[in-house]
Amino acid sequence: MKHSAVIFDLDGTLLDTLKDLADSVNSALGYLGLPEHDLEAYRYFVGDGREAMASRALPEDRRDTATLNRIIPRINEEYSRRWAENTRPYPGIPELLDELTGSNVRMAILTNKPHDFTELMVSRLLPQWQFEPIIGAMPSLPKKPDPTGALKIAQQLNIKPTGFLYLGDSDIDMKTAAAADMYPLGALWGFRTAGELLAGGARALLQEPAELLSFL
Repeated sequence: MKHSAVIFDLDGTLLDTLKDLADSVNSALGYLGLPEHDLEAYRYFVGDGREAMASRALPEDRRDTATLNRIIPRINEEYSRRWAENTRPYPGIPELLDELTGSNVRMAILTNKPHDFTELMVSRLLPQWQFEPIIGAMPSLPKKPDPTGALKIAQQLNIKPTGFLYLGDSDIDMKTAAAADMYPLGALWGFRTAGELLAGGARALLQEPAELLSFL
């Protein structure tokens, strides 16, 4: 079947957010007198939402509710100041989005990043392209890999799930796509490895964003 729409993950797929996230969490850890982590560690901390990222960054013996309740607001405060310092679209993403727009391919974003931050980042860093809808984490919607968000996008666009390509950089994205009956594509320029993407159900791995066009 011809694919006529694309759902994108945000962090690690459209935008390289890793350093700003790492700097924000490390600052929060330092504020609490806890050990910080190098940048590479954060590739495996992100993806499941802010709470999971905070828990993974904490020492194992400090992953209690009281510590999480202290550090998460601090992370939010730090990230609200830092999120645009280093975050940019990955090389090749603007060109891909131009091609998709010119071909009238519908585009949407589904991420486990908080919804308000998602809308802010897209409006500031990806303003010249139309994503409809943009869905981030919110209390009323289960996080990925639950397929509810992806299916909501399909319903809103009135396109069958099988008409979607789903591009992401983690097994969470691949599992979401498979559960929603969409075509999972793994982004190798993102945060996770080819092995993880294939184990999660990727049907193909992309070295560069432009390779997506051959699946339309």
